[in-house]
Amino acid sequence: MLTLVVMAFPVYWLVVSSLRPNREIRSWDQTLWPSSLTFDNFKRAVKYENFDTAIQASLIISVTAVAGAMLLATIAAYAIGRFRFTGRRALMIVLIVVQLLPPTAMLIPIYLQLNEFGALNEFWGIIIIYMVSTLPFATWMIRGFVINIPKELEESAMVDGCSQMGAFWRIIFPLLAPGLAAASIFSLINAWNEYMLAYIVLQDNDKYTLNIWLANFTTSRGTDYGALMAASVIVAVPVVIFFMIIQKKMAAGLTSGAVKG
Repeated sequence: MLTLVVMAFPVYWLVVSSLRPNREIRSWDQTLWPSSLTFDNFKRAVKYENFDTAIQASLIISVTAVAGAMLLATIAAYAIGRFRFTGRRALMIVLIVVQLLPPTAMLIPIYLQLNEFGALNEFWGIIIIYMVSTLPFATWMIRGFVINIPKELEESAMVDGCSQMGAFWRIIFPLLAPGLAAASIFSLINAWNEYMLAYIVLQDNDKYTLNIWLANFTTSRGTDYGALMAASVIVAVPVVIFFMIIQKKMAAGLTSGAVKG
């Protein structure tokens, strides 16, 4: 319970501050509950410059990156979990090692490569980065589900006339839903909340994601804390909604793929 309070309090303070008047936010006399509630902070936030384009950019980048990562990770996990080939163990080790390297540690090489391919200030450039950064973890997680699905299911489908790929899409892929749910929420959080790489790669205001857009509330004249808190709540809502939709499958995914049987 103590850990829950410590973890939940910043979120609670964020939501409460988004409903406080600015004069109360800047006051030294702070209370756990605002003396008066206001939605003016949200009104100022949504009317701020480039709000619509920031939402559009975040949705395009995050949805595309997650969908692409899940597709590639599923195919890679199936290949690693079902087939025996030369270099299979080395590939699995490389996946773990790559996952240990944060993308910010490779910022300069990534920037130079994107510049060489003309991907700077382009959505597809940052999408590729997000896809690659989540692939190792997603592949490992989904692989745990692949190896727990009996091969007899595929063999039965192939006896009935399915090809190897047909058996995969019709039989195996639907059974991977819990693993896909768990991996997709991780990928979405990574793509939706990332700031540094997006700030370096995307250079036009109309292409900034929501996390970069939040920086606009801090200017040389000060910080509009009320609007900033309200905008932060708005940014967090899509991930919370997505999590609530797939939470049952995610809970199953975090456990059923962990053991063999």
